[in-house]
Amino acid sequence: MEKIEGAGGTSGGILTFFLGLAMTIAGGFLFMNHVKVGTRFLWFFGRYNLGPLNSWGIVLIPLLFGIGFLFFNAKSIIGWILTGAGALIIFLSIITSISFNFPDTSLFNLIVMLVLLMGGIGLIIRSLKAVS
Repeated sequence: MEKIEGAGGTSGGILTFFLGLAMTIAGGFLFMNHVKVGTRFLWFFGRYNLGPLNSWGIVLIPLLFGIGFLFFNAKSIIGWILTGAGALIIFLSIITSISFNFPDTSLFNLIVMLVLLMGGIGLIIRSLKAVS
């Protein structure tokens, strides 16, 4: 009969691991559930506002030209490059326009969230360490 080992094959303790995992999940959920996500819908190159070039329409130009090239000739390398680059530019523009906001909360709520999160991570790491 094989000896049952602890978390990660060490003698650190399975109970400690699952307690840490539960605390980490609860703290992470509470923290991430409190963060509000929105968009700015502005596109700036660095700190410079480009006026008429500050619209979302300009990011469609490479994509549209690429699609046009591909409809003309599906084997067109430039068409695939423009289409891929256009899609990548649109994806990056959306990602960079996301803003995160942590609304006001009580100090007690913040401490509970962070203690659960960091305490759980600490317990998980401790459970993976061999007990001497």
